Amino acid sequence: MIWRRTSVRLETERMILRLPAHADFVGWSRLRDTSRDFLTPWEPVWSPDHLTRRSFTNRVYWAARAARSGSALPLFLIRRDGVLLGAITLDNIRRGPAQSGTVGYWIGAPFARQGYMREAIGALVHHAFTQMDLSRIEAACLPENAASRGVLERSGFKYEGVAQSYLQINGRWRNHVLYANLRSDRRGRTDVR
Repeated sequence: MIWRRTSVRLETERMILRLPAHADFVGWSRLRDTSRDFLTPWEPVWSPDHLTRRSFTNRVYWAARAARSGSALPLFLIRRDGVLLGAITLDNIRRGPAQSGTVGYWIGAPFARQGYMREAIGALVHHAFTQMDLSRIEAACLPENAASRGVLERSGFKYEGVAQSYLQINGRWRNHVLYANLRSDRRGRTDVR
């Protein structure tokens, strides 16, 4: 089954997950700017034009192309009252024998530790397994990011190991812990840290 759609809309109890739109610019740029100190330790260095309308417009076009081609599914987390909370992306979607993808996410500082990301991960993983026919969803985070590790583990992801110098985060090559969620997971609990 090949999955390609551009009008994805996932609904959870408190949110709607959908592709970014041009009208999201003001809310996105404000949330990213006010959350800068909160996000900086966990993200690659922002480009000088990161918060500009032009950069955001390119992001919107990339999201539409990626969803249409089936290579990624970048979604904004929109609370039911219309407030942008953060984003989650299923990226690096691989078909054929792999049937897998990688999930990445961020949440604005005012909305952290309120269960929104767990809700979003649950909806995206369910969609990936049932509608996109993926078999494996991978995730990686910094070893010291206890919040991210916790949300992954509470969302059914299991620890698989460490990738050395996996990504440049905050200007430095950093090791990451690797997690995966399998559609038919028969593995036991893994408490390795």
